This record gives sequence, C-alpha cells and structure tokens, in this order.
Amino acid sequence: MPITKKKIPVAILTGYLGAGKTTLLNRILTEKHNQKIAVIVNEYGEVGIDNQLVVDSEEEILEMNNGCICCTVRGDLIRILRTLVFSMDQGKVAFDRVLIETTGLADPAPVAQTFFMDELLSEIFEVDSIVTVVDSKHVTRHLDDQDEAQEQIAFADVIILNKTDLVSNNELKSLEQRLVNINPTAKRLYARDCKVNLRDILGINTFDVNRKIEIDPHFLEDHHHHHHDDKVSSIAFREEKPLDLAKVDHWMSYLVREKGEDLLRYKGILYIKGEEYRIVFQGLHMLFSGRPDRKWNENEKKQSELVFIGKDLDKEELERQFKNCIAK
Repeated sequence: MPITKKKIPVAILTGYLGAGKTTLLNRILTEKHNQKIAVIVNEYGEVGIDNQLVVDSEEEILEMNNGCICCTVRGDLIRILRTLVFSMDQGKVAFDRVLIETTGLADPAPVAQTFFMDELLSEIFEVDSIVTVVDSKHVTRHLDDQDEAQEQIAFADVIILNKTDLVSNNELKSLEQRLVNINPTAKRLYARDCKVNLRDILGINTFDVNRKIEIDPHFLEDHHHHHHDDKVSSIAFREEKPLDLAKVDHWMSYLVREKGEDLLRYKGILYIKGEEYRIVFQGLHMLFSGRPDRKWNENEKKQSELVFIGKDLDKEELERQFKNCIAK
C-alpha cells in the first residue's frame, strides 16, 4: 500500500441539471493556484459532453458515462480512484486534490460513501466538502417534484445560489428560506456564473460524517439504493455530416417553445457547415444559449454531439428533427 503523509482532499460538486457545475469546474481549473487536480466527470447518458466543455488544461480529466455515478458506475469510480493511487505510487502522476463532478441526477451520499466503504481509498483520500450549485431561477420546481434536488441540498456543506441575476430579491429570500429548512448548517454563497472565492469551497474541511448520518442513518451501510423517475431519460445523437445553422436555430426555437417544460437539460457541440469554430450550446427548460467555442483542431474528428435529458422524450421524433438539420 502506498504511503502518504497527508490524505488527498476530495471535493464533490453536485447540483441539479443546468445549475452550473461545469462552469464552476472551469473556474476552479482556471484559478487553481498552482495545484495539480485530478478531475472525474460523470455523465447521465451514453454520449459525454461535459468533459469536452472543460477548459483546456494539464489536469487528469477522467470521464464516466452510461449511468449515474451513484448507481451503475460506482464500481467505475472505485476503479478509477484505485488506478490513480497505483499511478501515484509508481511516480507516474501527482496531484494535490480530486474533484468529482456528478451528473445532475446524482444523489451525493453514495459518492461520499465510497471513501468510507473502500479500505484503500479511505487510507489515501478524505472527503473535504460537498458543494452543491443551485439554479436560483429553476430550482423551486425541481424541489417540488425531484428527490435528487432535495438530496443534493440536504447533503451539501456549501450551497452556491447561482444565477441570482435572474430572480428578484423577494424570490431569492423565499428560496433561501426553503434551503435553510432543508439544510440549516450549510454555508450559503451567492453568485452569477459561479463567480465565488475558491477558498470558500476548497480546502475547507467541512465534511462531517456524523452530520451525514443524521441526514441518512444508513449512510455507512453498503446497500444504498437510488431510483430515478422512469419518465426521465437521456437521448444522445452523433452526426459526422455538417449541420445547417439556420435549421438548427429553427429547431431549437421550436423545442424551447413546445417542449421546454419537459427538457430538464440539453447540451451539445455542433459541426456547422462553413464554420471553422465549434458551436457549443447549452440549455434547460426555456433558457437556451449557443456560442462559438474554439477552432476545430487539425487532427480532430469533426462531428456534432447532442444530449437531451428530459421527461417523456420521443427519441424517434427528436432524431427525425435532428436529421432535418443536416446541411445539403
């Protein structure tokens, strides 16, 4: 077993779909203050987008998909962490901390539990904090009908109320009171575009296992079950042919207008005909934005990749609409 003088801190970034976790992760990697960080990104669905939206860096960025990190891929999380430990012991990698960005549908309890139930990992790593990003504009509806949103807030050590510019002062006060009722002990930060002081979320050593047991008496038992609403599904598309930007704009406008309430999260990277830059788009419910990202690399495979996470999605209909966007 490798010997370490000090355990490596682990920060778990959670937040319901579209809250801004990837934005926060990018800020951390941009302002990392000479720290080497191992990043584990989890996707809900077969096509990974978030890892491609992470800023270019020299970090170890590892991706898991085909499921929720607290469900089918928990074994993958253990294997990845054990591989990091082995590589560190062999002198192949070195890092100061680990960041785990969970899918928006994840219950953070089983993720944190991993570091207590696995003997090797408990020797090497320690959970520093669970940071939950809250979409101030849309979180209320999620709290009303999604257990995951409540679980993420209940287990948080730090709650970042993001997108505060999209709500009124009265709405913010009402939301704050609701969050206090769910989790009165968590530190609350207020932000636009997840602009927070990293010293308020990293290296704060606020994870208290006794507090987590109060929330979930079965926290340290190795049979944590987590169920997602069967109505929520993930649909992914890939296409190597270039798309017509005008058709894509028309399609997105239609989806937002007709299906926005059911679209919990949608995101993608588009290969547009005649455009030398990748086009990145992200949206949730009725909010949608797209922008040029970076130039396609010379040896990079040009293709469009889209992911939709939502309720009662019709895959065949969405695929037909997507195919109509292919440039002639």
